[in-house]
Amino acid sequence: MHATVPQVSVALAAYNGAAYVAEQLRSILVQLASDDEIVVVDDASTDATREIVSGLGDPRLRLLAQPVNRGVRASFERALAATRGEFVFLADQDDVWLPGKRDALVAALQAGAVLALGDATVIDAAGREVEPSFMARRGGFRGSFAATLVKNRYLGCAMAFRRELLADILPIPAAVPMHDMWIGALAALRGPVAYVDRPLMQYRRH
Repeated sequence: MHATVPQVSVALAAYNGAAYVAEQLRSILVQLASDDEIVVVDDASTDATREIVSGLGDPRLRLLAQPVNRGVRASFERALAATRGEFVFLADQDDVWLPGKRDALVAALQAGAVLALGDATVIDAAGREVEPSFMARRGGFRGSFAATLVKNRYLGCAMAFRRELLADILPIPAAVPMHDMWIGALAALRGPVAYVDRPLMQYRRH
């Protein structure tokens, strides 16, 4: 157990992520403080995902294994509920954090934002860049509640938010299209939302 409350918690949902999860976790761990944490919920993987996560041997990693597959929404819900940090980040199993992501989003949250997110480059299965900007492909970031209902630009794995928002987020309704759209819409209502207009991660599409 941590001696102090973590400043940053990263909630990561994994399912059959053996091909990429170690690279992703290493890219996150190198940026975290000694008392930050990553909560990994493994959604009943049938590959070596759990063994890879455990094998990293980092005390900042907490692995929660689901006995049966419950899907992405339920996995993120469990991961978020288990976090303890002041600032909560979302992460997918197959992306890569670029240097400075943690500090850039924490700075935006400390400056008063309830939620902060950055841009991402888009990479393929082999790690080759296929698009320099995820947000440019979506027509640029527009984070209002109305704009989010028309076209969601809240990319979950690019976001971080204040812990206080969890009271509104959880539980995640089964009817919402995606958890990140739900979180973004709620943050837009609470505000303010901060956008860091540079790539802070590599978003893998495959």
